[in-house]
Amino acid sequence: MTVPRRPLLAGNWKMNGLRASLAQIELIAAGFDGALRENLDLLICPPATLLASASAIAASARIALGGQDCHSKATGAHTGDISAQMLADAGAAYVIVGHSERRADHGESDGLIQAKARAALAAGLTPIICVGETREQREAGEAETIVGGQIAGSVPQDIAPERLVLAYEPVWAIGTGLTPTPSDVAQMHGFARARVDALLGAGKAGNVRILYGGSVKPSNATELMRVADVDGALVGGASLLACDFLGIGAAYR
Repeated sequence: MTVPRRPLLAGNWKMNGLRASLAQIELIAAGFDGALRENLDLLICPPATLLASASAIAASARIALGGQDCHSKATGAHTGDISAQMLADAGAAYVIVGHSERRADHGESDGLIQAKARAALAAGLTPIICVGETREQREAGEAETIVGGQIAGSVPQDIAPERLVLAYEPVWAIGTGLTPTPSDVAQMHGFARARVDALLGAGKAGNVRILYGGSVKPSNATELMRVADVDGALVGGASLLACDFLGIGAAYR
């Protein structure tokens, strides 16, 4: 049975944010009023150093927190890494895995990303699994092949669909100011949902939230969030300031 998909607006702060940045979370909490709460789930993924401090602010406003990555193991001799259990203990409910910057900067494979997603699930977190093609791959006509392969390799086949969030982020649109056309986004989101359906079983993908990410800002949010099969956004730079992040959320008022 397919249930209505509640939109999710997620902010990925990446390697940005000091304790003074908690003031922005306070402003976001203040602006996340009843009208928005009725229509939208809000998530902020700050650096791990701020998770515990942010949890009290976020909880009072019913804003979820998430990590930006996790290790595939629960514990062990992995200096500098952070486990899904640690994120949950600090107040996280979600974790981003497989972001294109992790895939590119750290050489993360689909298999490793699937292992991280499983670790997240074991710790009670909801994984946000990122997929997306580069500009060269799109221009070569390989976008669907790349995204389809990432979905097949990164998404656990036995995951409950309501525990999965997929984020489609065309790599060439992240932080560049370039944005696909609404028809491009609709085509790729529809393709991604069909591939998830084939992976998890007929009809189950209808319960999976698929976010769009890549140069989302207040000026284009309404147009993008109205696209078929788009269930919210994974926002980078525009999530660092409350006015911009709430401006994107206003698309759901």
